[in-house]
Amino acid sequence: MTINVKEMTTYNISDDGETVTLSLEDEAGKATSLKFRIPDLGNLAITLPSLIEAALRRQLRDASFRYAFPMGAWSIEQATDPASLIVTLRTKDGFGVSFSMPRNNALQLAHSLSEIDVSPAAMLTH
Repeated sequence: MTINVKEMTTYNISDDGETVTLSLEDEAGKATSLKFRIPDLGNLAITLPSLIEAALRRQLRDASFRYAFPMGAWSIEQATDPASLIVTLRTKDGFGVSFSMPRNNALQLAHSLSEIDVSPAAMLTH
């Protein structure tokens, strides 16, 4: 069954925190919802940015297109594993993603950022 979504309306987190329900309205105006277990919702969250980027690259016929979120804030904190850090990037409207990062990768990232060429022609990947 295919549901053509007109708009997302609300969401609800179960009392036990095991599931999230996304409520939406289809193009006919009918209310419906999608209920996700947390692991499945996490998989969806990881997949959506690349799906959006791939669709826009196809639509724009531009393989170099990047779907970039404007960053509003970042934080770095110690993970429970002493050899790792948690790096969180957030947009101004609150969307955030946290990454577990080994300390040596964090040092490499810091070094790369300190040496970045900010000219328009420069591109850095690791």
